[in-house]
Amino acid sequence: MKHCLLFICCFILVSCTTEQQNPNFLETALATKDISIKRVMDSIEKYQVQIRYTQIDRRNDSVLFTDYDFQVSDSVYFYPASTVKFPTAVLAMEKINQTDTLTIHTKYYIEGDTIESTVADDVNEIFAVSDNLANNRLIEFLGFETINQSLKNKGIAPVRLSHRLGFHSEDLRTKPIIIYLNDSTTGITQPILNKTPKPLALFEIEKGKGYYENDEYINKPFSFKQKNYYPLSAQHNLLKRIIFPENFNLNEQFHLNKEQRDHLLNAMHTVPKEMGYDKKEYYDSYCKFFLFGDSKDDIPEHIKIYNKVGFAYGTLTDCAYIKDTKNNIDFLLTATILVNKDGIFNDDVYEYDEIGIPFLAQLGREIYQQELQRKK
Repeated sequence: MKHCLLFICCFILVSCTTEQQNPNFLETALATKDISIKRVMDSIEKYQVQIRYTQIDRRNDSVLFTDYDFQVSDSVYFYPASTVKFPTAVLAMEKINQTDTLTIHTKYYIEGDTIESTVADDVNEIFAVSDNLANNRLIEFLGFETINQSLKNKGIAPVRLSHRLGFHSEDLRTKPIIIYLNDSTTGITQPILNKTPKPLALFEIEKGKGYYENDEYINKPFSFKQKNYYPLSAQHNLLKRIIFPENFNLNEQFHLNKEQRDHLLNAMHTVPKEMGYDKKEYYDSYCKFFLFGDSKDDIPEHIKIYNKVGFAYGTLTDCAYIKDTKNNIDFLLTATILVNKDGIFNDDVYEYDEIGIPFLAQLGREIYQQELQRKK
C-alpha cells in the first residue's frame, strides 16, 4: 500500500489527441469540497482509488480522445468482480459468427443443467442485473484461454480471467453445451481444458489483515493471486472499442454484425425495469454507479449510461460511456475504489453504501457538470 503514496494527488495526462490541451476536469472534480469525494481524498491511501476519464471531441468525421488519469497502474491490483462479464459477453457474441448455423437467439443449455438460454438473453441479464449464472454459461461456451488470448490479440492487455463467478470451483474443464441447431437436431460442444492459472505477482495482490474461510477467521492478508485480473486500462480500452470501433484498426475491433452490436449497446444502457425486473428490487441505478448510484430515483430518459459495474470483496468498479442526448454531452469514465475499513475480507462488512457508491456517484456528477459548461 505504501507505494500508492507515490501516486497521491498526481494527475497524469496520458494522451492528448485534440488540437489543444483541454481543461483537466478530473483534477477539478477530485478537488471538490463535496463530502462524498473529500472524505476519500483526505484519506486516499486507504481506498486504492484508480480513475480514467476521457474527454471526447469531434472534428469533421473524426472522434478525438483526451485521457486523464488518477493513480492508474496495471501493476497495482484490484479485484475486478463482475466487470469481467463485459469481455465475456462481447466475445461470446463474436464467437457466434464463426458458425453459420448459430445466432445470438439460438437456444442452448449446459449439460447437466435444466436452464435453457440464448446468448442474447445472457447478455441482457449480465448488464441488467449482473447475473452470475448467465456469465458462467458463456464461460463454458468460450473457455478462459480463448477469452484471454482473444483480448490480447486485439490489444487489450494485460488481462487474466481464470475463474467463474458466484461460487468457488477449481474445475479447469468447461462443461459440454447442447445447442438446438433447429427444431429436430442438436449439437454438443467438446469440453475445453483450460491451463492452470499462474499466481499473479502484482502490488497489493495481498490485502487487509485477515479473512474468513468456511466460517473460520484466518489472521493473515487475503491473497488474490489466483483471482481474475482485469486492470482499469484494459477495461477502458475495451469500452472504447465497443462504443467507437471506427477509431481502431480492424484487427483491434470486435467483429460483431449490426444486430449483435445493436443488441449489445441496448443491453448496456437499458435499466432493469425495461428488461422485466421488479422496479423496487432492481431500481434504475442498481448497476449504474456514476451520477445516480446513491439514488433510487428513475434515470432521465435523455441520459444513457453504457456500462458494466462490479462489486465484491469491498471493491466497487464502474466502466461507463455516459451520453446526454438533450445537452449533447458524452464522455467515458472508469473508476475503482476499495472500501474495507476493518481490513477483513469475507466478513460482508464493507462501506459500499456509506462511502464507495456516493464517491462514484458524485465523481460522475462533478465531471458531468463540467462537461455541461465545456465549449466544444
